[in-house]
Amino acid sequence: MLSQRRFGSDGEQMHRYRALFVSDVHLGTLDSQSQFLKELLESIECETLYLVGDIFDLWKMKHGVHWSHSTNAVLQVIFNMAKRGTRVVYIPGNHDEMARAYCGLTVSGIEILEQDVHTTLNGKRFLVLHGDCFDDLVKKTSKLQLVGTAFYEVMMIISRHYNRLRRLLGYSYWSFAAFIKYKFKEAVRYIQSFEIAAHAYAKDQGYDGIICGHIHHPNRIEQGGVTYLNTGDWVEHCTAIGETMEGRLAHIDWLTERLADTALQVVPGRAGLAGSDVGVGKAA
Repeated sequence: MLSQRRFGSDGEQMHRYRALFVSDVHLGTLDSQSQFLKELLESIECETLYLVGDIFDLWKMKHGVHWSHSTNAVLQVIFNMAKRGTRVVYIPGNHDEMARAYCGLTVSGIEILEQDVHTTLNGKRFLVLHGDCFDDLVKKTSKLQLVGTAFYEVMMIISRHYNRLRRLLGYSYWSFAAFIKYKFKEAVRYIQSFEIAAHAYAKDQGYDGIICGHIHHPNRIEQGGVTYLNTGDWVEHCTAIGETMEGRLAHIDWLTERLADTALQVVPGRAGLAGSDVGVGKAA
C-alpha cells in the first residue's frame, strides 16, 4: 500500500509523503505516460516533490512535438502543488539539459537545481541528481548503451502499437520495450555498471545514499551502509520513490497500485529484472 491516507475535499483518498521523487517523464513525446503521472500526483500530498530530470524530452521535440491534454494537465497539477506550499525541486537531465542554464533560479515557485541533498526523517542524507553524469564511467565497461539508441526507439514504437491493441481488447498498459530490454545481456550489463558507478560515487562523497533516474530501471541496492535508489520512469514502468511520513523510502509502482484500487487483476510479467526491489510502497 501507499503511505498514510486521508480524504481530500472531493472525497478521494489522499496518500501523504514527506517527499516524492519522479524522473524521466519525457513530456512532449508520444511515449510519455503523463496521464498516469497525473493520476499519481492527484492522489498524493507531499512536503517536497523532486523532479529528477528528463521531465521534458527536448531532444525528440526538435523533430516533432506531441503535446497532449494530459501533458498540460500534469504540468498544471505540479504548478498547483507549488502554489499550495509543496516545495518543488526541478533537477534537469540530459534530455532537458537546456534548463541547466537556469540552475539556482526559482520559476513559478519551482526551484531549479543541478542537484540537491535530501535528508530523511531519520537523518539519512541522500544525494539527488539525474544520473547522466555517470555515463562516462559506464561507457568504459559497456559496449552498448541501449537507452537512447535507435534499437530502443524501435522497441518503443512497437510497444506503442502493442498497447493500442491491448486497450482495444480491454487490457491494461504493459511495456513491451522494457520486457525486451531486459533480455539483452549488454543492456543488463549497462544497467548494472551504472548502478555500481552511482553507488560508488555516493559512498565516496560520504552520503548515506543516492536517488537518481536516467536509465529507466527502478531498483534498490543496499551495500556497505549506502543505498542506491533509482526512480524508474514514466515511459516504460510508471514508478516513483516516496519517503513515507514515518521516514521510510519506498518504491511506488503506480500501474500496480491503480489496478489494485480498481480491483483489477495485475498483469504478470510487467516488472523489470527478476529480483529487483520494486513494488507498491516497498520500503526500507
